[in-house]
Amino acid sequence: QVQLVESGGGLVQAGGSLRLSCAASGRTINSRAMGWFRQAPGKEREFVGAVNWSGGSTYSADTVKGRFTISRDNAKNTVNLRKDSLEPEDAAVEYCAATRRYYSTASYQEQRGYDCWGQGTQVTVSS
Repeated sequence: QVQLVESGGGLVQAGGSLRLSCAASGRTINSRAMGWFRQAPGKEREFVGAVNWSGGSTYSADTVKGRFTISRDNAKNTVNLRKDSLEPEDAAVEYCAATRRYYSTASYQEQRGYDCWGQGTQVTVSS
């Protein structure tokens, strides 16, 4: 089990940007695909983006593609999510998650593929 801690959330004005980070401890994440999910008030948790274990491929939800960018830095044992052009509808608790080692799938949006989850960081967008 990998311990994950998200950070970087906060209040941002509409149109602004945030850089979220997910710091892992206990185990390295270099052999695990990493994903970001978000949950808005009154809504189900939804997929935001993911990066495979090698870092060579990234994936994102159609609803955020072009605005959110996911990356990983295995040397720092972290995964980042840059969120640009934020809108009030983007307000949510953002969760970082890790898959099992060497996990590979054509559908990283499925939550069942992730074994470890962080506690989330709040993103608030003001109009």
